[in-house]
Amino acid sequence: MSEAQIAHRRVIQSLYKRSLKTAQDWYIDTTLFRRKAVELRIQFDANKNITNPRQIAAIVRDAERQLEDLRHPDPYIYPTAPGGSKFDRNVHPDISEPGVAGHHH
Repeated sequence: MSEAQIAHRRVIQSLYKRSLKTAQDWYIDTTLFRRKAVELRIQFDANKNITNPRQIAAIVRDAERQLEDLRHPDPYIYPTAPGGSKFDRNVHPDISEPGVAGHHH
């Protein structure tokens, strides 16, 4: 597999993953999300045998545009991920300072 093919594969994989993430932002219910994920997979599979570089570039541009148009205004963030409601909630104290955690006089 050539460098160009590997790069193209990564672009498509990234586009697919971002499409799933965007769908998950809109479809919180697992059943609805799964249905949308299957639809996305069918769309990606329908284009996987296209070999014309110009046609591929046009499809990728259209998909990127659709992805941008469908971006959720308040995307779902996992609670423990950066920006999530639990991220760094229980910060461990700095034990290098005297009088903090474990230094009793």
